[in-house]
Amino acid sequence: MRLHSASMSELHAFVTVVRTGSFSRAAEELCVTQGAISRAVARLESHYGKVLLRRSAHQMVLTQSGEQLLEAVREPLAVIEAASEALRVGPSQTMELVLSVVPTLASVWLVPRLPDFQARHPEVRVRFVPYRKDEDFSGPTPHAAILTGLGPSQWPTWECDYLIGREVVPVCHPARAARQRWRRPADLVAEPLLAHSTSPGNWAQWLRAAGVEGMEPELSTVFDQVSILIQAALADMGVALVQRCLVRAELEAGRLVTPFDLPISLQRGYFLCRLPGRHTAASLPVFRQWLLEMARQDIGSMPV
Repeated sequence: MRLHSASMSELHAFVTVVRTGSFSRAAEELCVTQGAISRAVARLESHYGKVLLRRSAHQMVLTQSGEQLLEAVREPLAVIEAASEALRVGPSQTMELVLSVVPTLASVWLVPRLPDFQARHPEVRVRFVPYRKDEDFSGPTPHAAILTGLGPSQWPTWECDYLIGREVVPVCHPARAARQRWRRPADLVAEPLLAHSTSPGNWAQWLRAAGVEGMEPELSTVFDQVSILIQAALADMGVALVQRCLVRAELEAGRLVTPFDLPISLQRGYFLCRLPGRHTAASLPVFRQWLLEMARQDIGSMPV
């Protein structure tokens, strides 16, 4: 059978040039000469019979064919590289993955799932470093961070994968729901509304998405940690708007209830973020794949 794929070295050269934005930096990273990188990309273009990169003195731009190839091979190459490193280090050695994660998501959602990752990939040791709200990947930093925000529109120079957290739901103590017996989402405006300090506009967005027009909610109490926001709802201080993934256990146990279980998603969510070309870890691609799988499973089990 005739193989249509190019060689691994040529594909690695191409992906590294695109990621670093420079033939010289790609050569330095791959421990070869700049000429070797240029020849590898030229062989790749000859193999496919298409121009992949348009180069000038000041910039380098991917063609449509180059974008198509990059999208197809970037992640598979990273996974192959991680698997190759794991085989070379052997079962008695480990690869380290350093993470920074929003504390509430780490304790409620990520850590309970980590034994599954460790069972699948015993060669990877996950180490957590303190979370920074203003993470900018400068100085000594983690390989990746799971942050809350708007994703690529907020961090345009980073590589970001949406995980979970856009799916929000109003929750309250069961006794409050029994007392009030709300009939429509607009009835919640009269309640003490609890919110998070990083997203005080979530209530207004949720009400609009629920079909409530012309009503501006007045927030009762704003907290700077989601864990405290959830505790406030458990203490019957009011109605909190929170990410469903963070209150699944409370809802299933009946400690909290949702007066209106609507499939509403907002803009903010949790993203796996990393800075291209720096602080890379061979174990990151397999962790990313696993993390996306866990998120898909959780979102798939939510009401629609």
